Amino acid sequence: MTQEPHAARRTDAERNRTLILEVARDALARSGEVTMKSIAQQAGVGQGTLYRHFPTREALVLAVYRHDVGELVDAAKDLLAEHEPAEALRLWFDRLAAFGRVKHGLAGVLHAATRRDLSATYYQPVVDAIDRLLHAGRQAGQVRADVDAADVLLLVSFLWRADQDEDWDRRARHLLRIALDGLVTTR
Repeated sequence: MTQEPHAARRTDAERNRTLILEVARDALARSGEVTMKSIAQQAGVGQGTLYRHFPTREALVLAVYRHDVGELVDAAKDLLAEHEPAEALRLWFDRLAAFGRVKHGLAGVLHAATRRDLSATYYQPVVDAIDRLLHAGRQAGQVRADVDAADVLLLVSFLWRADQDEDWDRRARHLLRIALDGLVTTR
């Protein structure tokens, strides 16, 4: 059975939207100065297509942020299903580092009020994801019992505060390993 033309257009539109988000995430992680035109070019779509999905630059940036936070939050459950809790936490920290890089790149693009609104909306889901990881780790005897999710979030907040120079990735991963070493128990 062939797809109806309307259904095929919706599939193409969703594919374009996903591609635009991926390209925008990568471009914004490299520079907050990237233009809508360059994102459309890199995604291989026309500017009209880009603006149909994201009528403003801010709408695109917000969509990237929302998408990344959703993936970060969902990853906690998925990682725990596939790995021991301490390893799941380590792998989640890797994802958090990638998110921190993108978030840092977006900081200059978003207005202060928008950042506050986003923080209020997404803070609790991120804390809940961390709490899920910590709870599983404590149950398995792999994570310290005296640490809560808010502590961990404060501990890793350097990810969106540190200068993003050429050494940022190495330094962020090193600091996350130090934080993780402080969280896991030794047997």
